[in-house]
Amino acid sequence: MKVAIMQPYFFPYIGYFQLIAASDVFVLHDDVQYIKGGWVNRNRILLNGTSRMITFPVQKDAYDLPINARNYVDDKQARRDIINLIKQAYAKASCYQQVFPMLEELLTFENNNVARFNENLIRRIADYMGLTCNIITSSGMEKDDSLAGEQRVLEICKRLGATDYTNPIGGTGLYHREAFQQRGITLHFLEAENERYDQGGETWVPFLSIIDVLMFNPVEEMQRLLTKYRLLAPAEVVH
Repeated sequence: MKVAIMQPYFFPYIGYFQLIAASDVFVLHDDVQYIKGGWVNRNRILLNGTSRMITFPVQKDAYDLPINARNYVDDKQARRDIINLIKQAYAKASCYQQVFPMLEELLTFENNNVARFNENLIRRIADYMGLTCNIITSSGMEKDDSLAGEQRVLEICKRLGATDYTNPIGGTGLYHREAFQQRGITLHFLEAENERYDQGGETWVPFLSIIDVLMFNPVEEMQRLLTKYRLLAPAEVVH
């Protein structure tokens, strides 16, 4: 059983979906603390050849609340502003006609809860790409919620009967091979490759939101891009 666990991000980059593709079960870690300034409510798109941040504002609340207790602002104009910016950025993109209606529908999803809003868009995009991984939420699992960090991840893996756990390569300092090995789990780190695709101009800006990949690649090409990663053992990671 191959397991990966990630917070529900806002239109995450292709490496996030590669992690889904590499897993049997993908856990949306929605009951951990919401961190302001992360990728839960924002991401980057390509506008006039340069990276541009899009942000969906989150309502002010207690800083220590988990993601599934936070809400996006109840502001239709905020959603429309993001939709219009995407339209401005990608109106001439090769797959705009197929993709934009889906994005517009995702951005007008009626549930303002951050976790549920992001879960919906992640599931829909994964389905559009043809991914068949079982996507679940950590909040829906029975587990010891007093645990944090690596111990919390190990607890989720144990509950799911994981034999393999894969994490993005950026988390190499958070997890230790021995801790997983003691529980019969093989630890991997996923390194997304900088696979270039045509963005409709001379410049190349990698690792943008999945919106960019969707706009410039038909489904068949996206499925190829989803395979462009390496799974590394902890000893293979270069620090």
